[in-house]
Amino acid sequence: MGRITASRKQLVPDPRCGSLLASKFINCLMWDGKKSVAQRVFYDALAQISKKIHDVEPIEVFTQAIENVKPNIEVRSKRVGGASYQVPMQVSRNRQQSLAIRWVLMAIREKKGRPTADKLAAELLAAYNREGPAMTRRENVHRMAEANKAFAHFAW
Repeated sequence: MGRITASRKQLVPDPRCGSLLASKFINCLMWDGKKSVAQRVFYDALAQISKKIHDVEPIEVFTQAIENVKPNIEVRSKRVGGASYQVPMQVSRNRQQSLAIRWVLMAIREKKGRPTADKLAAELLAAYNREGPAMTRRENVHRMAEANKAFAHFAW
């Protein structure tokens, strides 16, 4: 498969919100081992969210945004007798989470010209409201799975 690291066992909840998901996200956001930079970006984004939405905690917005982006089903390639089929399959909990995080980060990294915290705040708010690039990505994955339902009997 891919490389498996023990990061889940060592994961410490983030200092401000005490959320494991947030610290996982900060770790994925981090580049070149600069965790303090990643944390500042993340907390700045949460601060911006709290300015825009007053009745919900910003960490709740973040958690719900990731929850909304998580795919339930995806297509995986399977070779059957010389032909490759895109077979729809259930997605495991861990993979759902890592895909959701990856898609949100891809969406903010594709946008250029604004501070990362601004882009992250905008993207999380969009995902919270079930819109934006990361949600589009999820919809496409679900659509692919729906279109290839005929091959579901190849699931292993």
